[in-house]
Amino acid sequence: MFDIIKLGVNMDNQDEVIEIVDIVDDSKSSKFQKDFKSYLQIDKKYSQNTYDSYDKDIKDYLTYFKNKKDFYKINEKDIFEYITNLKKNKLNDRSIARKITAIRSFYKFLMIEKKIENNPIELIESPKIGKHLPKVLSKEDIEKLLDIKLNSDFDYRNKAMLELIYASGLRVSELVNLKINDVDLFNASVRTMGKGSKERIIPLGNYAIQAISVYLNEHRTSLLKGYFTDALFLNNHGQKMTRQGFFQIIKKIAKEKNIKMSFSPHTLRHSFATHLLDYGADLRSIQELLGHSDISTTQIYTHVSRDKLKKNYDEFHPHSK
Repeated sequence: MFDIIKLGVNMDNQDEVIEIVDIVDDSKSSKFQKDFKSYLQIDKKYSQNTYDSYDKDIKDYLTYFKNKKDFYKINEKDIFEYITNLKKNKLNDRSIARKITAIRSFYKFLMIEKKIENNPIELIESPKIGKHLPKVLSKEDIEKLLDIKLNSDFDYRNKAMLELIYASGLRVSELVNLKINDVDLFNASVRTMGKGSKERIIPLGNYAIQAISVYLNEHRTSLLKGYFTDALFLNNHGQKMTRQGFFQIIKKIAKEKNIKMSFSPHTLRHSFATHLLDYGADLRSIQELLGHSDISTTQIYTHVSRDKLKKNYDEFHPHSK
C-alpha cells in the first residue's frame, strides 16, 4: 500500500490516489502513459513507427521499476542503474540513446502537465554516437538490382517497387504504406506522408512511371486474391506489402544478381541521395526530396561523396602517390 501522507496526496482526492496505483501496479494501463501516447499522436503528430517505438520504450522503463520502486521516488541514480542494466543486456549505444530520448520526452510531458515536480532525467546525457557513413550501392549494383526478368505478376510488382524507391528515396515504411491514389502517373509524382506526418510530393522519372503503370494496369489485379484493398503494393496473399516482406524480396534479388554487399531497404534511400549529389544536385533539393527537417541530416551524404572523390583522386591522379 502507498504511504499517502508521505506522497502528499489529499485523502479526499481519490482520483489522484488511483493515478498513483496505475503507475506502480499496472504500467500497461497507466494513466500517465495513456496520456503520453495521446500527446505523441495528437500534439507531436509522430509517425506510427516513432509512436510504437516510444510506447515500447516507456513500457519497458515502467516495467523495470514495477514492484521495485515507487514511480514518484525514481531519481537520477535509479535511472543510471536502469541504463547500466541496458548495457549489461548488450544494448548498443544507439538503442540506449533512443530509449533515453523517449524517457526524456515522457518526463518533459509530465512536467508540462504538472504531474511531477522534479525531472529525474534532466541532467542525464545520452551516449555519444559517432556518425557512421551510410552504406551506398554503386550505380552498377543498382542497375543489376533493377534489371529484373519480367515473367510473372510478382516480377512486375518487384520491378515497380524497386524503380519507385530508387527514383524517389522513399523510406521503406513510406513505400509499403502507399495507396493507389498516392501515385500521379499523369504528373509523374508520388505523394507520401513522412515523419511527423509531413506530406511531401516527389517527382518521378520515366523508368519508375513506366514500371508502375504496367504493374497497375496489367498485373496488380491478379495479386488481389479476392480481397479489396487500395494499397499500391500487395504481397503474395493479396494483402498490403510489409517492410519485412520487401526486405526479403530485395535480399533474394541481390543474391540472384550476385551483389556481394550486404544492404537493407534503407541503403536504396542512401544510394538515391548520394547518386543525386554525385550528378550535381544541390543539398537543399535533396533535403526536400528526403523530407529531412534539418539540413545537417542531409549533409552526411557530402561525406560519402567526398570519400569517393578522394578514392578516385588517389587512384587516378598521377601525383597522388
